[in-house]
Amino acid sequence: MATHVLIRPLTTVEEVKQCEEIQRQAWGMDDLEVVPLSVLITAAKNEGVLLGAFMADQMIGFTFGFLGARPTAQRDVPVHSRLKLCSHMTAVLPPYRDQGIGYALKLAQRDHALAQGLDLITWTYDPLEGRNAALNIAKLGTVTNTYLRNIYGEMRDALNAGLPTDRFQVDWWIRSQRVKMRLAGERPRLSYEQVIASGAQVINPVALHNDGTPQPGAWQLPSGPMAIAEIPADFQALKRKDLALAHAWRQHTRELFEACFAAGYIVTDFLRAVVGGWPRNFYILTRQEGPQAW
Repeated sequence: MATHVLIRPLTTVEEVKQCEEIQRQAWGMDDLEVVPLSVLITAAKNEGVLLGAFMADQMIGFTFGFLGARPTAQRDVPVHSRLKLCSHMTAVLPPYRDQGIGYALKLAQRDHALAQGLDLITWTYDPLEGRNAALNIAKLGTVTNTYLRNIYGEMRDALNAGLPTDRFQVDWWIRSQRVKMRLAGERPRLSYEQVIASGAQVINPVALHNDGTPQPGAWQLPSGPMAIAEIPADFQALKRKDLALAHAWRQHTRELFEACFAAGYIVTDFLRAVVGGWPRNFYILTRQEGPQAW
């Protein structure tokens, strides 16, 4: 936990303006892709959540979300009973990453959403980004069974350029026992060995090159209650090395997760492990039996 960082609402135009520069530095965005000050302020003044992370007098990160509503097929369900917080951005300047600041921002965001009477926060992230999966799924306790193809279209920033912007939409049920236990550290982290010993089905066996680069191969739809699916350990490094291979991974995981979600599976965990002498990343999928209070 980043105890040396102060997180608070942004209250001045000058502070909000810094969010634009943080977006540029964190993601290599150009001015056409940066969420501008006018949008940030308007959302914040209308029950959105805009929080900054400060170290001494320097703002080193922020999180931004706005109110939305869960979709429903029932026409008579009022919007106010379906309200959620749509978390659009959580950014930390590169020199301050891996210090728990993004986690602290999400906890503060949760506190604000709870104070608003909300029970759900949603956001999107690239399912091939293991760093984000480790925070969102394993640490915060989100779940997902929603795969969105190329949702943002072509993007030119350093992280996204050259690939379709496929995303998971994660659901963070902030009042659930699952989330409370994750945040309190009451649920031990799963190990790869435990998951395999439990009978989880490996649905996309991956071949490694001599340098550890993973090659996607054939995959199969799971048949049991739990499955394990691998993604690259460092997708950005793989993308820089071999863009064609990055495209192959995008197509591979798109087909795999869409099929698994359609078959009733949901992503419930994520783990990192050293297997065969190489760092590896794995999603855990669980078959959903009826409504769940995640």
